[in-house]
Amino acid sequence: MGEASLVLFSGGQDSATCLAWALEKFKRVETVGFDYCQRHRVELDCRSEFLSKIKRLKPDWSAKLGEDHLIDLSLIPKLGETALTKKMNIEILSTGLPNTFVPGRNLFFFVTAATIAYRRNISTLIGGMCETDYSGYPDCRDDTIKALKRALSLGLDRKLDIQTPLMWLTKAKTWDLADKIGGNDLINLIISETHTCYKGERSVKHCWGFGCGKCPACELRESGFNQFLTKKNKINEK
Repeated sequence: MGEASLVLFSGGQDSATCLAWALEKFKRVETVGFDYCQRHRVELDCRSEFLSKIKRLKPDWSAKLGEDHLIDLSLIPKLGETALTKKMNIEILSTGLPNTFVPGRNLFFFVTAATIAYRRNISTLIGGMCETDYSGYPDCRDDTIKALKRALSLGLDRKLDIQTPLMWLTKAKTWDLADKIGGNDLINLIISETHTCYKGERSVKHCWGFGCGKCPACELRESGFNQFLTKKNKINEK
């Protein structure tokens, strides 16, 4: 079991799953979130409720879960408009990337998190980046994370590890991982208290969680949940 980790916790499904994963593997777990004027800023409102409730799922998780850090990165939208920081239609750009891509976002996140980790004597950062079921964001790729790990370790003159437990998982397997870690209690908590919808829609609750049901994030979450549920039901029928 590792000593301490800092989880990049947005308030969304993936980072919530990573948080549960970290609580199983580390003796002390802290969290960090970022306010970058995101259109789906409601995810930040979900963070505190989720952090409060996840402590109750397993006896040792409450003792392990430490300080939460919320960092103002409102400079990000000033560097350029995207569909995640301004109300606009979500579409594919000439680059082949959706306009929900926020250039440099994860780079800012990791540099900031690494600085916090340095001062808190934490040697492991954990992020929910994935290169399997994703929108093609280049700063979510495994090669990017490996390069960041090396650059941050050199820049801080301290060995820093970055772990991405979801990197090679489909969204269905991410749901399955949460189920293996915390069973129905964790699944229900993720459904009720996390937020992934790009549009910040939280007035409608689906079987997989809250959202507009139409944006790429909602479609991916719904599809993964349905695949996970189908597989689980088949196993239970045997």
